[in-house]
Amino acid sequence: MATQLTTPDAHGIAVVVLIVFALILFTRDRLPLESSSLVVIIVLVVGFHLFPYEVDGVVVDPAQFLLGFGNEALVAICSLLIIGKALETTGALQPVARFAGDQWSRRPSLALLLMLVVVFVMSAFVNDTPIVVLMIPILVGIALRTKLPASRFMLPMGLATIIGGMSTTIGTSTNLLVVGITRDMGVADIGMFDITLPALIVGGFGLLYVWLVVPRLLPDRATPMTSTHPRLFDARLTICEEGFAVGKTLKEVLDKTQREMRVEKIRRGESLMLAKLPSVVLQPGDHLYVKDTPENLKRFEMTIGATLFGPGLDAEAGTPDLPGKESGQQLAEIVVTVGSPLYRKRLADVSLGPSFGLIPLAVYQARAPGEREAKDPDSVRLRAGDVVLMQGDRLGLDAAKAGGKMLVVDGTSGLPKAHRAKRALSVLVLVVAAAAFGLLPIATSAMIGVGLMIAFGCIAWRDVGRSLPIAVIMLIVASLAMGKALVATGMASFLASGFVSAAGGLPTPVIISAFILVMAVLTNIVSNNAAAVIGTPIAISAAQQLGIDPLPFVLAVLFGANMSFATPFGYQTNLLILSTGGYRFADFLKVGIPLIVILWIGFSIVLPVLYGL
Repeated sequence: MATQLTTPDAHGIAVVVLIVFALILFTRDRLPLESSSLVVIIVLVVGFHLFPYEVDGVVVDPAQFLLGFGNEALVAICSLLIIGKALETTGALQPVARFAGDQWSRRPSLALLLMLVVVFVMSAFVNDTPIVVLMIPILVGIALRTKLPASRFMLPMGLATIIGGMSTTIGTSTNLLVVGITRDMGVADIGMFDITLPALIVGGFGLLYVWLVVPRLLPDRATPMTSTHPRLFDARLTICEEGFAVGKTLKEVLDKTQREMRVEKIRRGESLMLAKLPSVVLQPGDHLYVKDTPENLKRFEMTIGATLFGPGLDAEAGTPDLPGKESGQQLAEIVVTVGSPLYRKRLADVSLGPSFGLIPLAVYQARAPGEREAKDPDSVRLRAGDVVLMQGDRLGLDAAKAGGKMLVVDGTSGLPKAHRAKRALSVLVLVVAAAAFGLLPIATSAMIGVGLMIAFGCIAWRDVGRSLPIAVIMLIVASLAMGKALVATGMASFLASGFVSAAGGLPTPVIISAFILVMAVLTNIVSNNAAAVIGTPIAISAAQQLGIDPLPFVLAVLFGANMSFATPFGYQTNLLILSTGGYRFADFLKVGIPLIVILWIGFSIVLPVLYGL
């Protein structure tokens, strides 16, 4: 521990300013999260190198801010992400999820409860993202069969996975980080199930709310994946040499489609933009940028004699091999997820033809209310939650599914089965058992699990790297570096002293409750990992100054930082659900804020009771 400071010095103030600046950067989607994190790390290392800081006669080594790359918690998180990817790829969790889904046609209410319990339990041991990715196509299929709106149960599923992730130390990356920091500061060594009892007690009430109340608060959204009127895609129609549109005016072409086609803009050549005048005469190679449903886009393609192509593709090259020239071609919607080959690429740079025979046709941009969409699909840089319309044959789509790298939304067919599913499940059981019984640290057992997954063929080396999102890794390292800087400069102690002074003579349960609420608010604004890493050393220091066991304060940070229910960007799975469930920002606020209040009150009561405060 650094020496407590009665007043902050220049280094401490600079660190706080950097943290505030970093939290603002983390909420800006235009700047990639990994870039923001790298900036934070560079500023810390360079700053402490140019302006050395001394504590008790020892100069703080700037290299310590790089130690997060080798942090035990980060190793455990990465290993568990790889194991989760192997489970997703092999379809090892699919039978359990499908069992829950098969009950829907009989008793929907009980089936919803069963599904919530299943994902709650699974998320205690597996990262939330593969669970949500697994469940989305299943829920879409249920919605198609039962004619029920998927918006009634897709968001409840996502909330249940987050609640379930609180119940073990390996349930979320947030838990692992808090546990790792607590161990590094010499406060406590929290076991895998040491947080399970309070999480089950309070989480149980949260789960009842999600089951009984949330579906009634959610309106029947016209879910794009299940509606007969799917989402509207931005696409480009290229006029063919001998098509109907050649030599016709724009008015004649629109009349040919019964005025249903809406042209956003017309481009000729590389950069010439034509006015959308009814009298403009179309030529071969002209590009019409339109926005419509997949079915209408294909109909327009046939009606006006154009070719539907994704940006960057040449409409006149290789015509005999183009999709649509062969039989058996199908359309598929592929949701962009973090770590997929589509993530952060421009549509023009997407190349799935050589691997799967798929060609991107159009894109749907998942944007928050008030956020502007890119008008030109050529310039769209794909983000998590965006949906790309692809065309290809069934074999290509099946191959894309089997690869485990892309979420192909197809409610009528299941995820691919794999003969290595039992091996993957066995490895997961060994990893959890070794850590639960104290035979091995979770980082060690998870690393061994990765080796076994590779050795058993459950995941290939090329997929290992793709299962590790750079943005998450860089964010964790930057957050750990900021936490170290808080402690090294004494600002953690100073902020804790301020918090304790402000609390005055308030009872300890009230102070713990305040920590939970602050973390819950912060985690819905910035990353849950950033909130947890910054809050943990402050909570520990506050408990030490109060002369109280730090463990309940640490758990207050852990549980509060996991309450990312109220915003779509509070947690990465929320973005997937936002897009595929047809939700709006207000839906998350409507159901998320009451859930936060329920868990806040619950943990405010349970933690003091369990720890005799």
